[in-house]
Amino acid sequence: MLNSCKIIAFLLTTDYERARHFYEGSLGLEFVSQDNFAMVLRANGNMLRVVKAQSFTPAKNTVLGWEVSDIEKVVALLVSRGIAFEKYPWVKDERGLGIWTAPNGDRVAWFKDPDGNVLSVSQHN
Repeated sequence: MLNSCKIIAFLLTTDYERARHFYEGSLGLEFVSQDNFAMVLRANGNMLRVVKAQSFTPAKNTVLGWEVSDIEKVVALLVSRGIAFEKYPWVKDERGLGIWTAPNGDRVAWFKDPDGNVLSVSQHN
């Protein structure tokens, strides 16, 4: 039933202005609106609702990710926009980009938003 429906993602922030600068300015998402309930952005037709909280502890796992066709190109572009990728000790990456290659050949790189939410870009075979 929901297979043909678009997904709406939700994230928390403590600062709308900082979050908008990151998601719109650094990641290139489309700003839609902001009201007393959430800041709404759009990515490829999918809605991201960023909800303001007084405080929260971000999850340690990935909470939002994007599938890309060329992960090295996307990582390089995001780095050029000031985004720092996580360098986990278990990731063996000769180029030092923080891109992990899974046993099946999929590749993933992680970064954080200004509130510490863990985000990712991934390339799948």
